[in-house]
Amino acid sequence: MDRRDFLTSAAGASLGALVMGASGPAHARSEIQRSESERALAELTDAISGFEQRFVEQFKLRSETEYAEARRAVLHHLQHGIEAWLESDPARPVFKRFVTPEKKMLGDNPDAVYFTTAIDPAHGYRIRGNLAGATYTSFTVELGSQDGNNATGLGATLNDTEFEAGGDGSYEIVVSPEEHEGNWLRLDPGAGSVTTRHYYEREASIARDRLHQVPIVIERLDDPGPGAPPSDASVAAGIRRVTNFMTGTLNPTDPSKSPAWVSFVPNQFSNKQAENAEIGFAAIDNVYQMAPFVVKPDEALVIRGRYPDCRFANLVLWNRHIQTFDYTHRNTSINRKQTKLEADGSFRLVVAQSDPGVPNWLDTEGHVSGMMFWRFQLPVGELAPLETELVKLANIVQVGQTP
Repeated sequence: MDRRDFLTSAAGASLGALVMGASGPAHARSEIQRSESERALAELTDAISGFEQRFVEQFKLRSETEYAEARRAVLHHLQHGIEAWLESDPARPVFKRFVTPEKKMLGDNPDAVYFTTAIDPAHGYRIRGNLAGATYTSFTVELGSQDGNNATGLGATLNDTEFEAGGDGSYEIVVSPEEHEGNWLRLDPGAGSVTTRHYYEREASIARDRLHQVPIVIERLDDPGPGAPPSDASVAAGIRRVTNFMTGTLNPTDPSKSPAWVSFVPNQFSNKQAENAEIGFAAIDNVYQMAPFVVKPDEALVIRGRYPDCRFANLVLWNRHIQTFDYTHRNTSINRKQTKLEADGSFRLVVAQSDPGVPNWLDTEGHVSGMMFWRFQLPVGELAPLETELVKLANIVQVGQTP
């Protein structure tokens, strides 16, 4: 018997004996099955089973790889649901990393670190942290996200131009419904969570850097004391928060309600702009552009444009489940710092399945199709149009200026 088996069996036997001695015979299995946590777990299981059928209908899944990608997306959402919502307690909030190289969802970004936590607008909180060298730091209150539900819009936001930080990058921010002196983030009615954004424009994308830490904690202004121990009701509530999160983020959305910056034309951006305040988990300081790509193995998509005067800009490739491709070992995104500009200051980016031998190549990881997503943060003036051209991979060097 190994250590784990010994400890598990010993603990189980000891606790079983204590329960029998203290409260008589344990409940029969039929009674346990009727418990609230049992029903909640069954609801989560049913929801997970239903996602695959929804993906089949929405994305017309055909190959084993397509089914595997869909299941992986479901499990990444489940992973975050458990991490962020199972033990969530707005009275005792804890920031959780939103996405990582091994947990991708909701349009993750290799050039950023995100945190999230549940809050209650009836309370006040204090955030303490450090800018940690970030190009941009912000805090966003999400509306409608109580109990793991999908955010319905944005409340108050606060970026690093709007709060004071010390010379060493440290700061404190009060988060409350009532105005507070100093750094203050307003909590609106209906607030359910706070999302933090820490963007970096570096040669190596920040999410690759396993050693980099963004120090950040949150606590209630008044000490709530210890929470109640787990109960059938509290565990059931936690499971249902996980289900709410997955259902809200994985169920299909109505394409007709997409903002103007979303293009449905393959390999072509709309070059239109729209407000982001009604989009859950969006960043109000960002201007977005999104379009699908379809690039065969012998093709390449050339994207031309100019970076605006802004705090941050990057282009990221996603699969159909808005998960980034493998940016840890491949070049599947590009920011301004990583871009080699043309002689006139413009850029030429190339999306292809294999290396065309020119600068600014974005690797599709062998995917024929996927999504392209731009972020331009706090841009000044109008954005230059993003122009695209699909060409043969063998001719890529002859397109535009020769590198």
